[in-house]
Amino acid sequence: METTEDHILDGQVTLNQPKDGYRAAIDPVLLAAAVRAEAGDNALDLGCGVGAAMLCLGARIEGVKLDGLELQPPLAELARANVEANGCADRMRVFQGDILSPPAELEVDSYAHVFANPPYMSGDRGNHPPNESKKIAHVETDADLEDWVDAALKFCRPKGSVTFIQRADRLAELLIGLEGRAGEITVFPLWPKEEENSHRVIVRARKGLKSPMHLMNGLTLHNDDGRYTDRADAALKGGELRLRV
Repeated sequence: METTEDHILDGQVTLNQPKDGYRAAIDPVLLAAAVRAEAGDNALDLGCGVGAAMLCLGARIEGVKLDGLELQPPLAELARANVEANGCADRMRVFQGDILSPPAELEVDSYAHVFANPPYMSGDRGNHPPNESKKIAHVETDADLEDWVDAALKFCRPKGSVTFIQRADRLAELLIGLEGRAGEITVFPLWPKEEENSHRVIVRARKGLKSPMHLMNGLTLHNDDGRYTDRADAALKGGELRLRV
């Protein structure tokens, strides 16, 4: 597999990833910025790809311990190599496996935070990517969005947080999956530009709580000239996205 060496989080993270196929963009960076972890916490990245989100979270909070689970063996191998390249092997592990039959090393009810960037497209949607690796990353196969929510809640400890980034038109599915099982749900829209419809949302919830849902103002990503807004730029350089005050 031909790869490229890229740098994200303002150069704090080195990322080797396939030249063709699935490539990490800003979504895993924003996902990691929304996880409100602290030093000493442990966290799980479901569907970690080449490790972008977990490495970003680890760069922002040095004392957090992270595990990643990735379905595709070549991406899992790249994630392990990226963990080594970024000097994080002492606090990060990457497992290859399926969320429907996860490896035994991942303990149920054990993680303070579980986060995921699930496939955005259901299997019945058209226009699938021609590259097989990219298709697996972006289009649901055996596991649907409900399965991703189930897995996140399964591994999250009571009162821990689960965080997802997903298409805005699938928000209802996420909320249905969380209903009665998690509270303090926070919906954080990502707006491409001011006065444009949101295409993505970040949703965070806490397992087992019953507190009401909060709809936030969200984040505008780009100014009219196409450059990132100050808040977006800060998050992409390692700042925290504060989903709750």
